[in-house]
Amino acid sequence: MRRLALIAVVLLAAAATAAMATASGPSGTGTYRVRAIFDDASFAVPGEQVRIAGAPVGSIASLDVCVARTAACAAGTQNKAAVTLAIDDARFTPFHANATCSIRPQSLIGEMYVDCTPGTAAAPTLKQIARGPGKGTYYLPVVRTHSPVDFDIAQDIYREPVTQRLAIILNELGTGLAARGSDLNAVIHRADPALGYTDQVLKILAGQNRELAKLATDSAAVLTPLANQRKALADFIVQANTTATASATRANDISNSIRLLPGFLRQLKPLMADLGTLADQGTPLAAELGTSAQALGREFTELTPFAKAARNALIDLGASAQQSQGSLVATIPLANRLNKLGTQLQPAATKLDQLTSSLNTTGAVGQLMALLFYGTSAANGFDSLGHYVRDELLVSDCTGFATSPVPGCSANFPRGSSASATSTKVSATAANAAAAAAPTAPTSAAGSTANSFRALLDYLIGPGG
Repeated sequence: MRRLALIAVVLLAAAATAAMATASGPSGTGTYRVRAIFDDASFAVPGEQVRIAGAPVGSIASLDVCVARTAACAAGTQNKAAVTLAIDDARFTPFHANATCSIRPQSLIGEMYVDCTPGTAAAPTLKQIARGPGKGTYYLPVVRTHSPVDFDIAQDIYREPVTQRLAIILNELGTGLAARGSDLNAVIHRADPALGYTDQVLKILAGQNRELAKLATDSAAVLTPLANQRKALADFIVQANTTATASATRANDISNSIRLLPGFLRQLKPLMADLGTLADQGTPLAAELGTSAQALGREFTELTPFAKAARNALIDLGASAQQSQGSLVATIPLANRLNKLGTQLQPAATKLDQLTSSLNTTGAVGQLMALLFYGTSAANGFDSLGHYVRDELLVSDCTGFATSPVPGCSANFPRGSSASATSTKVSATAANAAAAAAPTAPTSAAGSTANSFRALLDYLIGPGG
């Protein structure tokens, strides 16, 4: 039983050692541990927050004192506070060589917290302690930490006998540090980090003295007009306040607009690309327009008198249109009737167009004019008494008045190839009949002339003309 108990104790010790090693390392539980050396822990206790930019990222895991020169306590750090910081938020790890940590008061009752800056990626990361106290943690030296003086301690210097003892200390320090000004300067800067930062600021300002002098001169040049316009500037601030108040009442709408802005920008991106292409392609056109801008300007200048004169004309035209509005409205029924008439005349107009086209293509108009000319010339005569009309009386069975069709007589133009033969037959028949009965039918000359005229038209125009 004793052997089993001893084995169990050894196993428990090994497990505890492994757990401690895991807890102190940078991984395992995901906690990043930093061993920061401070001049004074300033009443900090384990469990207090570690903050970066005001946001909690971890807590104080433990506090220790550097009593020996080791990897975790470098030269000059003996009897200083070693504070182990457990960083739980991996977004702020690892710490770099330019990281800083300061112990600051959290409340008026004396609670503290550690305010850290993890540094920048340009600097190397902190070195890990390989052995000794703080093994597995990352070492932040005392030169990168700050321990402020508590407010109550600063107030104690006004109380007796603290004020008397402070005077004695200052007198003795003056004697002891008479030849150690640089050491005293370092102590003062280490005692209050603000003095060190102030020294750095003064050095930067000293290196920028010319720029500062130029800034002062330029500021005077800029501020002088602003001083002259101070009333307008004050009014701008008042109006800006009014605008901000109005914007605050529409905060929800503005928030929705900002929320919809990414989608709008995604849709706008192709359009802007097209506009860029259009601008590139339009550059030659813009250059040519630039060369002709002077002429265009002169043209627009000359258009000004024309526009002024046209203004009166347009006003008169508007008045006339207003006066004639009633008459124009009254013509609507007439326009409707004309539209109806045009619709009904469309078939007849189409046929008339076909007829005139046929007459034009066959030359019938010219031949008709020739017939009238030559027919008139052939029918007219002239003698010693004057002009007279030649006439030939044709008497036949077809020249008399009849109310029913007469065999061999037709009032229609013949069609086909028999037209000329028919006309020849009709003419021969009419001639024979005229020779036989000329004395007895003098009143049929008009019908004979009509038949001869039709035969002549059939000959000149052609079948179906």
